Amino acid sequence: MKYTSLGRTGLKVSRLCLGTMNFGPTTDEKEAFKIMDAAIDAGVNFFDTANVYGGVEHRGWTEEIIGRWFAQGGGRREKVVLATKVYGAMSDPAVDPNEGAPGLSAYKIRRHLDDSLRRLGTDHIELYQMHHVDRNVTWEELWNAFEVAQKQGKIGYVGSSNFAGRDLVKAQYEAKTRGALGLVSEQHKYSLLCRLPELEVLPAAEELGIGVIPWSPLDGGILGGNLNPQPGSRTARQGERVEKLRPQLERFSKLCNELGESEATVALAWTLAHPAVTAPIIGPRTLQQFEESLRVVDVELNEETLKAIDEIFPGPGGEAPKAYAW
Repeated sequence: MKYTSLGRTGLKVSRLCLGTMNFGPTTDEKEAFKIMDAAIDAGVNFFDTANVYGGVEHRGWTEEIIGRWFAQGGGRREKVVLATKVYGAMSDPAVDPNEGAPGLSAYKIRRHLDDSLRRLGTDHIELYQMHHVDRNVTWEELWNAFEVAQKQGKIGYVGSSNFAGRDLVKAQYEAKTRGALGLVSEQHKYSLLCRLPELEVLPAAEELGIGVIPWSPLDGGILGGNLNPQPGSRTARQGERVEKLRPQLERFSKLCNELGESEATVALAWTLAHPAVTAPIIGPRTLQQFEESLRVVDVELNEETLKAIDEIFPGPGGEAPKAYAW
């Protein structure tokens, strides 16, 4: 496994991040344990989860599974750089409007952080991420809340997810006025089929020293090479979109065959090639899928290949404003 720093911090994380969203609803606990054990054995030390993972009927389920895995001992907790998130609704809004609606507040951060720690069976989280931006709350309130949690030793670093470029700039400006480190990472949707972040988010993150953690780098499995998915599968549920993209996807498959690599490997390697990217999130449903992902860190795409990929999946044309102005 290869490692890099998370943003401008001294924290070293693997170039692949294990996403756990499938644990519980799709992947049973026994298989999840196998995947996490295999991740540690392969040197993948960066695990990502969220308090809402587990589905509407069992929010927190995924964190509970990870907590039971930690409880087996064997240095499991000590070997993991753990990341989780706060923002989503965790209860009925009729019972508690602060808990039952999506958003951020000092109250919610304190409550949800303590609940995540309990479910995860740990006394600290290395990376605590805002799952979404909440522009109705002041940064003074948010940074106060995170600084308290840091002083208590409950969290190490603060990250964001689904922030626009302007939100990253605002967050770092407000942090700087407090003499604080600010955000160290931004988890963002980025793939060959979603290159809009190249306009603003990726350049902003790179300039500000914020490590980008792409989520859905295979775009829900569409970039995984399965153009004739089994009925009921995640890719099959996007059948209309797959058909619309079929000409591009077939060209991509042909290129990958020429390279001697799978479509998933090339798509993930492409995200890793961007200088702003720390680690794409892989979300395996099975141990086999996880093992197939490991080769990615050893694949380097040359300029000719990157150019060919650009021709198949054109980006926005560069950074803003040059992408749309002189």
